[in-house]
Amino acid sequence: MSERTRKVPVALPEEAAHGQWMRSMRFSGFTFVMLFVLVLAIVVLAPSLRTLVEQQNQIAELRQAVEDQKNQVSDLKTDIARWDDPAYIEAQARDRLVYVYPGDYTYLVIDDGKTITTDDGAPISDDIQTTRVDWVRGLLSSIVTAGTTTDPATELDAP
Repeated sequence: MSERTRKVPVALPEEAAHGQWMRSMRFSGFTFVMLFVLVLAIVVLAPSLRTLVEQQNQIAELRQAVEDQKNQVSDLKTDIARWDDPAYIEAQARDRLVYVYPGDYTYLVIDDGKTITTDDGAPISDDIQTTRVDWVRGLLSSIVTAGTTTDPATELDAP
């Protein structure tokens, strides 16, 4: 044998499993058509599905609102039924309007020891306090703002 025709065995590197799998796949025209139809169906149906989900959420919220309203109506019917009882009416008149029967003694407690607070929880003081606001500057600022602005009065803020 000559040197040109002599065959030398060559070891090929082993392929990974995913490489063999990818090489074994064959795509036909039918496969591409089916993939196109699947993608088209997803694109066409996605907005409708989103709308369906939104509507289902709205329905659930409305059902919850109806249930809350039914509970409120039930509570109001219970309150109305209470007013049919003369003892309840008497208790409400004594409590709310401070009505008493002739001969009864009533005591009105003026200071029951509770501390009165503002909306933010700060206690209300009995002491007279002076403010640290320069009312002259505020008045002049208001006059200048009112004279120089083109905004309607409803959009102006106090200084």
